[in-house]
Amino acid sequence: MSRTTKKNPERKDGFLFLGNQLALDFINTRPVQNGERLELLPDFSALLRWYRAAQLISVGVARTLRTRWGESARARRMVGAARKLRERLRKEVLAWQCGSTVSHAMVRELNQLLAAHPMRSRLQSRGNRAALAPWFRPQRPEDLFAPLAHSAAALFAELDPKRIRKCKRCVLHFRDTSKKGTRRWCSMKLCGNRLKVAAYAARKRRKSR
Repeated sequence: MSRTTKKNPERKDGFLFLGNQLALDFINTRPVQNGERLELLPDFSALLRWYRAAQLISVGVARTLRTRWGESARARRMVGAARKLRERLRKEVLAWQCGSTVSHAMVRELNQLLAAHPMRSRLQSRGNRAALAPWFRPQRPEDLFAPLAHSAAALFAELDPKRIRKCKRCVLHFRDTSKKGTRRWCSMKLCGNRLKVAAYAARKRRKSR
Protein backbone atom coordinates (compact mmCIF):
# COMPACT_ATOMS: atom_id res chain seq x y z
CA MET A 1 0.00 0.00 0.00
CA SER A 2 1.36 3.44 -0.86
CA ARG A 3 2.54 5.57 2.04
CA THR A 4 0.25 8.58 2.48
CA THR A 5 0.42 10.64 5.63
CA LYS A 6 -2.28 12.81 7.15
CA LYS A 7 0.29 15.59 7.39
CA ASN A 8 0.78 15.69 3.61
CA PRO A 9 -1.77 13.72 1.58
CA GLU A 10 -0.30 15.24 -1.59
CA ARG A 11 2.83 13.12 -1.19
CA LYS A 12 2.64 9.35 -1.61
CA ASP A 13 5.67 7.09 -1.40
CA GLY A 14 7.96 9.99 -2.31
CA PHE A 15 5.85 11.18 -5.26
CA LEU A 16 3.73 14.32 -5.51
CA PHE A 17 0.04 14.05 -6.40
CA LEU A 18 -1.24 17.60 -6.46
CA GLY A 19 -2.00 18.06 -10.15
CA ASN A 20 -5.67 17.01 -9.89
CA GLN A 21 -5.13 15.11 -13.13
CA LEU A 22 -3.06 11.98 -13.80
CA ALA A 23 -1.10 13.28 -16.80
CA LEU A 24 -0.11 16.37 -14.81
CA ASP A 25 0.97 14.23 -11.87
CA PHE A 26 3.11 12.26 -14.31
CA ILE A 27 4.70 15.47 -15.62
CA ASN A 28 5.46 16.37 -12.01
CA THR A 29 7.74 13.36 -11.57
CA ARG A 30 10.69 15.59 -12.47
CA PRO A 31 10.54 18.43 -9.94
CA VAL A 32 13.28 20.86 -8.97
CA GLN A 33 15.05 20.46 -5.65
CA ASN A 34 17.81 22.77 -4.45
CA GLY A 35 17.91 24.39 -7.87
CA GLU A 36 18.38 21.13 -9.78
CA ARG A 37 16.02 18.82 -11.61
CA LEU A 38 15.28 15.67 -9.64
CA GLU A 39 14.46 12.50 -11.58
CA LEU A 40 11.88 10.47 -9.64
CA LEU A 41 11.67 7.74 -12.30
CA PRO A 42 15.27 6.54 -12.64
CA ASP A 43 14.42 2.88 -13.28
CA PHE A 44 11.64 0.35 -13.79
CA SER A 45 11.15 -0.26 -10.07
CA ALA A 46 10.60 3.45 -9.49
CA LEU A 47 8.13 3.58 -12.38
CA LEU A 48 6.17 0.71 -10.85
CA ARG A 49 6.22 2.49 -7.48
CA TRP A 50 4.69 5.56 -9.10
CA TYR A 51 1.95 3.44 -10.70
CA ARG A 52 1.23 1.92 -7.30
CA ALA A 53 1.17 5.32 -5.61
CA ALA A 54 -1.19 6.57 -8.35
CA GLN A 55 -3.41 3.52 -7.61
CA LEU A 56 -3.17 2.35 -11.21
CA ILE A 57 -1.91 -1.15 -10.40
CA SER A 58 -2.08 -3.44 -7.39
CA VAL A 59 0.78 -4.69 -5.27
CA GLY A 60 0.47 -8.09 -6.94
CA VAL A 61 0.63 -6.69 -10.47
CA ALA A 62 3.64 -4.54 -9.57
CA ARG A 63 5.40 -7.56 -8.07
CA THR A 64 4.66 -9.69 -11.13
CA LEU A 65 5.96 -7.07 -13.56
CA ARG A 66 9.08 -6.50 -11.46
CA THR A 67 9.79 -10.23 -11.21
CA ARG A 68 9.14 -10.91 -14.88
CA TRP A 69 10.94 -7.91 -16.37
CA GLY A 70 13.12 -6.49 -13.60
CA GLU A 71 16.17 -4.80 -15.08
CA SER A 72 15.68 -6.21 -18.58
CA ALA A 73 16.51 -4.18 -21.65
CA ARG A 74 12.80 -4.03 -22.47
CA ALA A 75 11.99 -2.52 -19.08
CA ARG A 76 14.80 0.02 -19.45
CA ARG A 77 13.50 1.01 -22.87
CA MET A 78 10.04 1.49 -21.41
CA VAL A 79 11.37 3.80 -18.69
CA GLY A 80 13.32 5.83 -21.24
CA ALA A 81 10.29 6.09 -23.54
CA ALA A 82 8.03 7.12 -20.65
CA ARG A 83 10.42 9.87 -19.60
CA LYS A 84 10.65 11.16 -23.19
CA LEU A 85 6.84 11.20 -23.41
CA ARG A 86 6.73 13.10 -20.12
CA GLU A 87 9.00 15.84 -21.44
CA ARG A 88 7.05 16.14 -24.70
CA LEU A 89 3.86 16.42 -22.68
CA ARG A 90 5.45 19.10 -20.49
CA LYS A 91 6.28 21.27 -23.52
CA GLU A 92 2.88 20.62 -25.06
CA VAL A 93 1.01 21.54 -21.89
CA LEU A 94 3.01 24.74 -21.44
CA ALA A 95 2.15 25.85 -24.98
CA TRP A 96 -1.48 24.69 -24.74
CA GLN A 97 -2.23 26.54 -21.52
CA CYS A 98 -0.87 29.69 -23.17
CA GLY A 99 -3.34 29.46 -26.04
CA SER A 100 -1.68 27.18 -28.60
CA THR A 101 -3.58 24.30 -30.15
CA VAL A 102 -2.41 20.76 -29.49
CA SER A 103 0.23 19.92 -32.08
CA HIS A 104 -0.41 17.39 -34.83
CA ALA A 105 2.64 15.46 -33.65
CA MET A 106 1.20 15.08 -30.14
CA VAL A 107 -2.23 14.08 -31.46
CA ARG A 108 -0.60 11.47 -33.70
CA GLU A 109 1.60 10.11 -30.90
CA LEU A 110 -1.26 9.82 -28.42
CA ASN A 111 -3.52 8.17 -30.99
CA GLN A 112 -0.80 5.61 -31.72
CA LEU A 113 -0.40 4.86 -28.01
CA LEU A 114 -4.17 4.65 -27.49
CA ALA A 115 -4.46 2.16 -30.35
CA ALA A 116 -1.56 0.02 -29.18
CA HIS A 117 -2.36 0.18 -25.44
CA PRO A 118 -6.10 0.81 -24.95
CA MET A 119 -7.78 1.33 -21.61
CA ARG A 120 -10.72 -0.90 -20.84
CA SER A 121 -13.67 -0.51 -18.48
CA ARG A 122 -15.06 -2.66 -15.73
CA LEU A 123 -18.02 -2.48 -13.41
CA GLN A 124 -17.36 -1.57 -9.78
CA SER A 125 -19.70 -1.58 -6.81
CA ARG A 126 -19.90 1.73 -4.98
CA GLY A 127 -22.23 1.44 -2.05
CA ASN A 128 -25.72 0.85 -3.36
CA ARG A 129 -24.71 1.73 -6.90
CA ALA A 130 -22.48 0.38 -9.63
CA ALA A 131 -20.22 2.44 -11.85
CA LEU A 132 -18.00 1.95 -14.87
CA ALA A 133 -14.35 2.67 -14.15
CA PRO A 134 -11.30 2.70 -16.47
CA TRP A 135 -9.10 -0.36 -16.11
CA PHE A 136 -6.14 -2.02 -17.77
CA ARG A 137 -4.10 -5.18 -17.27
CA PRO A 138 -0.38 -4.66 -17.96
CA GLN A 139 1.40 -7.82 -19.01
CA ARG A 140 4.37 -6.18 -20.74
CA PRO A 141 6.32 -3.05 -19.79
CA GLU A 142 4.86 -1.18 -22.78
CA ASP A 143 1.31 -1.76 -21.53
CA LEU A 144 2.02 0.83 -18.84
CA PHE A 145 1.50 3.47 -21.52
CA ALA A 146 -2.28 2.85 -21.44
CA PRO A 147 -3.30 5.13 -18.53
CA LEU A 148 -0.73 7.78 -19.49
CA ALA A 149 -2.03 8.07 -23.05
CA HIS A 150 -5.65 7.91 -21.91
CA SER A 151 -5.14 10.64 -19.31
CA ALA A 152 -3.14 12.90 -21.63
CA ALA A 153 -5.81 12.57 -24.34
CA ALA A 154 -8.54 13.38 -21.80
CA LEU A 155 -6.54 16.38 -20.59
CA PHE A 156 -6.40 17.97 -24.04
CA ALA A 157 -9.89 16.90 -25.14
CA GLU A 158 -11.99 17.55 -22.05
CA LEU A 159 -10.40 20.20 -19.83
CA ASP A 160 -10.25 23.97 -20.05
CA PRO A 161 -6.64 25.04 -20.75
CA LYS A 162 -7.27 28.20 -18.70
CA ARG A 163 -7.55 25.95 -15.65
CA ILE A 164 -4.24 24.19 -16.35
CA ARG A 165 -1.29 26.05 -14.88
CA LYS A 166 2.33 25.91 -13.93
CA CYS A 167 3.03 27.07 -10.40
CA LYS A 168 4.21 30.69 -10.20
CA ARG A 169 7.04 29.65 -7.90
CA CYS A 170 8.20 26.22 -9.14
CA VAL A 171 8.01 23.85 -12.14
CA LEU A 172 5.00 21.81 -10.99
CA HIS A 173 1.78 21.74 -13.01
CA PHE A 174 -1.77 21.52 -11.72
CA ARG A 175 -5.41 21.76 -12.68
CA ASP A 176 -7.13 24.57 -10.81
CA THR A 177 -10.34 23.10 -9.38
CA SER A 178 -11.06 26.03 -7.08
CA LYS A 179 -14.44 27.74 -7.40
CA LYS A 180 -13.00 31.13 -8.33
CA GLY A 181 -10.26 29.72 -10.54
CA THR A 182 -7.62 31.97 -8.98
CA ARG A 183 -5.16 29.38 -7.71
CA ARG A 184 -1.62 30.25 -8.80
CA TRP A 185 0.57 27.87 -6.84
CA CYS A 186 0.98 24.10 -6.87
CA SER A 187 0.21 23.57 -3.19
CA MET A 188 -0.34 25.66 -0.10
CA LYS A 189 2.13 23.46 1.77
CA LEU A 190 4.85 23.71 -0.88
CA CYS A 191 4.60 27.15 -2.46
CA GLY A 192 1.38 28.86 -1.37
CA ASN A 193 2.61 29.82 2.09
CA ARG A 194 5.92 31.06 0.68
CA LEU A 195 4.16 33.30 -1.82
CA LYS A 196 1.84 34.67 0.85
CA VAL A 197 4.76 35.37 3.18
CA ALA A 198 6.65 37.09 0.35
CA ALA A 199 3.59 39.18 -0.54
CA TYR A 200 3.09 40.17 3.10
CA ALA A 201 6.75 41.18 3.40
CA ALA A 202 6.47 43.24 0.21
CA ARG A 203 3.40 45.06 1.54
CA LYS A 204 5.22 45.86 4.79
CA ARG A 205 8.18 47.24 2.88
CA ARG A 206 5.95 49.48 0.81
CA LYS A 207 4.20 50.84 3.92
CA SER A 208 7.49 51.56 5.67
CA ARG A 209 8.76 53.77 2.85
